[in-house]
Amino acid sequence: QVRLVESGGGSVQPGGSLRLSCASSARSTFSVYDMSWFRQAPGREREFVATVSWSGGTNYADFVKGRFTISRDNDQSTLYLQMNDLEPGDTAVYYCGRRETGPYYKQASYDTWGQGTQVTVSS
Repeated sequence: QVRLVESGGGSVQPGGSLRLSCASSARSTFSVYDMSWFRQAPGREREFVATVSWSGGTNYADFVKGRFTISRDNDQSTLYLQMNDLEPGDTAVYYCGRRETGPYYKQASYDTWGQGTQVTVSS
């Protein structure tokens, strides 16, 4: 069974940066899947943040464009999310997911999720 393990979360002040990582145990098949980041703030639904296709194409939620960058290292079977200019509204648990089929912005399209990593932005 595939495992995804996120890391890199923490507490930062507004305007700060963090780099999240998501390591996959499926080293031989990581490169053929589209991968994404979602986030869930307290009391809110889990929402799409960014996606990267198996070939490297990317899409972002409007609220992170220009601030966040998603990338992947297929040799290391790892997904990344570089987050710059963080705002208090970015406070959430961030999850990586492996997309099986369907629209990239829908949770139901994903067959595997990590356990999440907490990001807190506060002064």
